[in-house]
Amino acid sequence: MESLGLTIGKKKIRIPIIQGGMGIGVSRSGLAGAVAKNGGVGVIASVALGLISPYFKKKSDYYEANKLALRDEVRKAREIAGYGVIGVNCMVAIADYEDMVRVSVENGADMIISGAGLPTSLPALTKGYPDVALVPIVSSVKAAQVIIKKWERSHSRIPDAIIYEHPKYAGGHLGASHDELEHPKYDYPAVIPGLVEAVRPFGNIPIIAAGGIWDAEDIREVMALGASGVQMASRFVCTYECDADIKFKEIYISAGDEDLAIVHSPVGLPGRAINTAFMKSGKKAKGKGCMANCLKVCAKRDMGEDFCIALALKNAVTGDIKNGLFFAGTNAPKSSKLVSVAELMEELSEGFAPIT
Repeated sequence: MESLGLTIGKKKIRIPIIQGGMGIGVSRSGLAGAVAKNGGVGVIASVALGLISPYFKKKSDYYEANKLALRDEVRKAREIAGYGVIGVNCMVAIADYEDMVRVSVENGADMIISGAGLPTSLPALTKGYPDVALVPIVSSVKAAQVIIKKWERSHSRIPDAIIYEHPKYAGGHLGASHDELEHPKYDYPAVIPGLVEAVRPFGNIPIIAAGGIWDAEDIREVMALGASGVQMASRFVCTYECDADIKFKEIYISAGDEDLAIVHSPVGLPGRAINTAFMKSGKKAKGKGCMANCLKVCAKRDMGEDFCIALALKNAVTGDIKNGLFFAGTNAPKSSKLVSVAELMEELSEGFAPIT
């Protein structure tokens, strides 16, 4: 059997699969706890969790509700996972990024995964928690080098791993312009070996491949290029433990390849989603003005354009098909039925020998 397993910082991961963070609220404690319990890294998406919590009753509650909801989710995930590895995805682009990082580590998160911008301040925010693994998401070798050099120079710290997200295949917000999403410079054979070589002078920094990973064969292919593991998000949506409403999962199961589309998000980035009624109707989520002032950059708030991304994603996770934005990777249409996380992890590690 081929060896399987991964060490990120001080955390040993039995199966080298990180379940990608999916917001708003698609990956909470239920999914993250189950993945961690079954040998992977379970990841909670921290963005706007307060909106789907009992703590949010009016606009002024937003930031405090996010902190309380994230606290609860990290603690619940830990109860489910036991000694498994729990991560939190904290987007640099959100206005309460620093609070989300601090709440995560204060309540027992083992790993912070950070993208949607360069997480140059992450080591400072986690300074009192040296055992927490820090993992930036990048879309190029250059971005990885910038982060490593900045962290080393300013904080005497290097990333514990780096996730490379392929914009041609990933779901949600993408780290490339619309015109470049399919450029061959982003392909795994062009990037993974380059990242492995670029990080070599700085020590053992595992490279994690994200986007377009569906089965054990895909895992083997990227690991043959030098990746130490993978991040998978869409594959985990159609599990019983996924925290999204059943209607969200049914959208995945019913979608075909022709149903995927690129939407321009008010964050300023393209995003890949399923082309539902909301997308076809001009993308006008109900509600006037700014609901929560949740982003550092927002075309809806600042210029009155586009739509409220937070409201559209909140609608999706709660099963509002008409008004929801359903982010998805290119493999989402392969979903055909619901399975348990335990079954899925067993399938993905088939032919490998997990570490103990």
